Amino acid sequence: MAGAEQLCPKYGRCVPAVSFRCQIVNRSSLVTRVCYDEAKHYMIVRLKQTDYHYCEVGPEIMQQFLAADSMGSFYNQNIKSGPTDGPFDCRTHSVPTY
Repeated sequence: MAGAEQLCPKYGRCVPAVSFRCQIVNRSSLVTRVCYDEAKHYMIVRLKQTDYHYCEVGPEIMQQFLAADSMGSFYNQNIKSGPTDGPFDCRTHSVPTY
């Protein structure tokens, strides 16, 4: 589809936004948008102005993230990758295809 929105994470390939449920986040100074494809357990998080992707994220983690008192703290403690790996790091977890 020409003109269809694409989600383009910093270290990943662009994917069609139509496959995701996206939410604008107004209550965090770090997290500004969260997009999630529950069928493929794939999440794209916008931190300030930059999108990052996370693989094999189960719906329970997504629900906890969205319900967290501090989304930034939850992200830093439970989702964020380190220099070589993380719990949902797409460098070491399966990246879905679209």
